[in-house]
Amino acid sequence: MTQVTQALPTDLIDALLVGRVWRDDAAGPAVVAVRHGRLVDITWHAATVAELFDRADLLDLVRAAPGEDLGDALALVQAAPAAIDGVRLLAPCDLQAIKACGVTFAVSLLERVIEEQAKGDPGRAGELRAQLQASIGTNLSQIVPGSDAALRLKEELAGRGLWSQYMEVGIGPYAEVFTKSQPMSAVGHGAAVGLHPASHWNNPEPEIVLAVNSRREVVGGTLGNDVNLRDIEGRSALLLGKAKDNNGSCAIGPFIRLFDGGFTLDTLREAEVGMLIEGTDDGFTLEGRSRMREISRDPLDLVAQTCGAHHQYPDGFMLFLGTMFSPIKDRDAPGKGFTHHMGDRVSISTPSLGTLVNTVQRSDGIEPWTFGVRALYNNLARRGLLAAAGAREDATS
Repeated sequence: MTQVTQALPTDLIDALLVGRVWRDDAAGPAVVAVRHGRLVDITWHAATVAELFDRADLLDLVRAAPGEDLGDALALVQAAPAAIDGVRLLAPCDLQAIKACGVTFAVSLLERVIEEQAKGDPGRAGELRAQLQASIGTNLSQIVPGSDAALRLKEELAGRGLWSQYMEVGIGPYAEVFTKSQPMSAVGHGAAVGLHPASHWNNPEPEIVLAVNSRREVVGGTLGNDVNLRDIEGRSALLLGKAKDNNGSCAIGPFIRLFDGGFTLDTLREAEVGMLIEGTDDGFTLEGRSRMREISRDPLDLVAQTCGAHHQYPDGFMLFLGTMFSPIKDRDAPGKGFTHHMGDRVSISTPSLGTLVNTVQRSDGIEPWTFGVRALYNNLARRGLLAAAGAREDATS
């Protein structure tokens, strides 16, 4: 049983929430809206979340489209990953590409440079951190990426032998945008996240995640854990794929909150994202916060760098905005900093979105990912939902 102090948005009565659940009676997923604290299956109106987000009547559908009541939303969140009456919570996205931005906060910029110079050795992190802070300071948050001041700093650092590929994306003109995970592979609230068994220096990354439709419209936001393997990425940036995309390495949820009059992108620009790590084997705790107002690139700039004339996403995409949370608190030995233990409980929260909770295991020890896009469409076809989708398209064309 997952215990959550603030499982759902504090203003739940006003929040437009969309998610996905697994229905045992359908042997497949359903798209749900949360209304008055109840889960309502609206899959007949939009077979996938990606389709729903492209609908011109998106907000009306979520507010009022008829559907089957599947029970109490809070109860299901608290029970996750267990099911209630054959219904269990899934990640709230489906066909969308899952993209992520890195090095969007000054603190994370310094930590990525430390990882690079440490070559995957956590024992060198403390010494390198002190050296870098003495050389360049810690307040890079006032530098606008790509600005004249940023270019002058780049030249100065290069002249002192301190330039880094992470500095390039941290203060240079182009953001780091990478593929975090494959469509359908994200795990949801309550599920276990996976660490590659080769990693011995790793941490969670609490982030705001934007939901963007095929028209490049940001329709809402949610919470995510961009699980980070510091030792593997630190050995070489070319190992980013190995460090970031593993079984269970991406968590999103619990629900996507849609933008409306009371919840906007400005709400997320001012959000504070809290993090709590609780060790189940050693009683270790660690707390931190990411303040979105300290991000170096505006969320809409990150969306534009991800999608535009240079790159299209016909099924939309989910975009992790980056984190300023880089834990350095010693856990196992002085000077060794933080790394996960198996069984750690990670809670990521902000009042407008609720709380995403996951436990930590090895990626080769959790349930394999088997239900992909083909399985989804075979299931939807058996349920007659693809024919319904075709009828909807005909009606609107």
